[in-house]
Amino acid sequence: MLDFSVTFVITIINIIILYFILRLILFKPVTKFIAKRAEGIQSSIDQAKQDREEAQKILLEYRDRVKNAETEAEEIIKAAKKNARVEAEKIIDSGRTAAETIISHARKQTENERHTMVTRFNQEAAALVLAASARLVQREITGDENRHYASMLLNELAVQKGNFG
Repeated sequence: MLDFSVTFVITIINIIILYFILRLILFKPVTKFIAKRAEGIQSSIDQAKQDREEAQKILLEYRDRVKNAETEAEEIIKAAKKNARVEAEKIIDSGRTAAETIISHARKQTENERHTMVTRFNQEAAALVLAASARLVQREITGDENRHYASMLLNELAVQKGNFG
């Protein structure tokens, strides 16, 4: 059978004593160290979860801000385009009005010059007709006669002008 010797018993007693000594000296501090380490790791994990949740919130805020900024930018661009169209229309209308004014003024000036030229032509034509008539009749026409013939000629030219123009 088994032979238990005294050394074996002493070795077992030594192991039991060593177990209790190590348990008192090493096991409790090591257990405390492991518990503290586990607590530290758990708090780091919890802190990382908190940081991650906070980062998610910040990311969502950032995305909302970017979306709002894009929306605002689009609105600003639309408003600027609308203002540009309005300003362009104002400038075009102003240009049209100025062009119409210039054209109207030019037409009036042309009409005035044409009227002046027609009047001058009528006067010169009347003077030429009177001179030619005077030569034909070989006598000098008096001032009253001159005015009377010139008036008749101008009236006749006015009637002809009405027929032609």
